[in-house]
Amino acid sequence: MSADPDFALLAERHRRELQVHCYRMLANYEDAQDMTQETLLRAWHRRESFRGQSSLRTWLYRIATNACLDLLARRGTSPLQPYPDRMLPEDPQESIVARETIELAFIVAVQHLPPRQRAVLILRDILGWPAAQAAGTLDLTVAAVTSALQRARVTLREQLPGRRLDWRSPATRELSPEERGVVRAYMRCHERNDLAGLVSLLRDDLRFVMLPDPGTTSTTAGEAVDGWVGAGLFQHGYDDWRGLPVTLNRMPAAALYLRGPGDTEHRLFTIAVLHIDGGLITELTGFEADGRPWLGLPPVIAASRTG
Repeated sequence: MSADPDFALLAERHRRELQVHCYRMLANYEDAQDMTQETLLRAWHRRESFRGQSSLRTWLYRIATNACLDLLARRGTSPLQPYPDRMLPEDPQESIVARETIELAFIVAVQHLPPRQRAVLILRDILGWPAAQAAGTLDLTVAAVTSALQRARVTLREQLPGRRLDWRSPATRELSPEERGVVRAYMRCHERNDLAGLVSLLRDDLRFVMLPDPGTTSTTAGEAVDGWVGAGLFQHGYDDWRGLPVTLNRMPAAALYLRGPGDTEHRLFTIAVLHIDGGLITELTGFEADGRPWLGLPPVIAASRTG
């Protein structure tokens, strides 16, 4: 690098893809922001050691990976958080942001891996690094990296049944007409308190996650809806919903707004991130949305119903 300002500018260009990498490691948007900043600070302090033997991008990924491992060693995991699409890199082909590796189902599954297995999987199978390069980054032998990758793949197959485990072909993300239609129907069912309609949208072997709990529950559609009713929704005044279609983690989602008893506005309450296959919701990840301004969603919406 010819000058320090040039170094800072070149490193900054990788901020968004580094943040996605940290998010895959940590499953927490706010932690990913912090560790991205930590990565850029470490890179700045070590800039004289960068000799160009690898690309700047690769060097930054090494620093980011170890910054995340350091955080996990100090503090353990934080609650899972979704990732706003507006903060993804603009060119997923260049930044290797494949749809499947930012989906919440993948992020949840990866959290079942020990930190170093998680790092090996991301470096080897997502970024496509050679085993020797991953080993050097993690201070492991090539044999240890190979073993860790095999164990990580087994765990992911258990957590993601029926999913392919090849994420090396990035894909841009636009909702299909089918996905948009299912999201609209999902919101209408809430707005009309149509429990039978809601059940009809869920595949009977639904996989359900409620963040921040990373555990995945396989349940029937009817049992899932009965559980939501039992939790106090759709009854006793908690039944005036409005919906807003969004995308999070490159997946279709419904932001649900609730007008509680005595309230004059519909306030952001929860978000349901949906995996849709064959016109049915096969996986649903829900989380409370209040107090997360970085999602970029309005805290309240008008009273008009979704069409």
